[in-house]
Amino acid sequence: MGSYVRLRNKKLIVTADDFGLTQGVNEAIVLAHRQGVVTSASLMVNGLAFESAAALARQHAGLDIGLHLNLTQGHPVSDPGTIPSLAGSRGFLYDHPLALAVGLIRRRVRAIDLEREIQAQLERALGVGLGITHVDGHKHVHVIPRVLQLLCQVAPAYGIKALRSVIERAPGLRSLLLRNPQARWLLLKQHLFGKTASAIWKLWWPVRASPALVVPERFYGITQTGFLDFDAFTSVIHDLQSGVNELMCHPGYVDDGLNRTPTRLRSQRERELELLTTRKVRDLIDESGVELISYRHLVEDYGSCDTGPVFRRYSPL
Repeated sequence: MGSYVRLRNKKLIVTADDFGLTQGVNEAIVLAHRQGVVTSASLMVNGLAFESAAALARQHAGLDIGLHLNLTQGHPVSDPGTIPSLAGSRGFLYDHPLALAVGLIRRRVRAIDLEREIQAQLERALGVGLGITHVDGHKHVHVIPRVLQLLCQVAPAYGIKALRSVIERAPGLRSLLLRNPQARWLLLKQHLFGKTASAIWKLWWPVRASPALVVPERFYGITQTGFLDFDAFTSVIHDLQSGVNELMCHPGYVDDGLNRTPTRLRSQRERELELLTTRKVRDLIDESGVELISYRHLVEDYGSCDTGPVFRRYSPL
């Protein structure tokens, strides 16, 4: 069975999602790493600015890079003709994790197509010389049981040793709702999604887990997506418990690429960038005795895992 890493003291991975989405997002993530508290980035290999993200990652070796598995937005890495149940000429057929999950349950999506696209995305990331430390999912698709099962089989064969755990915590929800009354229903919807994803993860991770994979113990950020301000950040820091925790964030600049992208996170990304690079956030972390780490540290600190990803082609059983 895969392992939750339980280490003494409060440790926090701060992961910026959507690396590779646009040039503005790429530049903001690197800035949030260099001048802020971001320790890890999740790479979209089918993003508009993937090549730029890969180049920036090579220039900033201290920024941990994971694969942001994307099965619902844009175009696949595989030739659509080779994964007809998952994608067509216009891109992915399912634009939401729930729709994809239903497609899998009803067997409209073939597992072999899903497996082929997971392999293709891993190989594209590793093929540009990046050391991929972990995998998570765009819109948390990796929580879907069939996707999780395939990842647990495929990822270790490519030298990947960690996945994102979605055991969502949402401290300060009442205060967050009071500060954003106009977005009450959106926040509650995100909170419900986070709790649902957490319940699915808790049910299926013990069943699907691979002994070669480790995951953080707790996760923050689904409920706060688009609303991560200093008060919300403070609530997270004060809620952290001993062991490894992860906070998801979405820094970015609003540019032409982002304006052409189907996302509701626009100006919110710039506000998050400002937050993540402020001195008071760093001071809060230091004063709270929290140690910032990356997925690389998580894997290295777990005694049974050797360091450094190994690139090996996966052959399905």
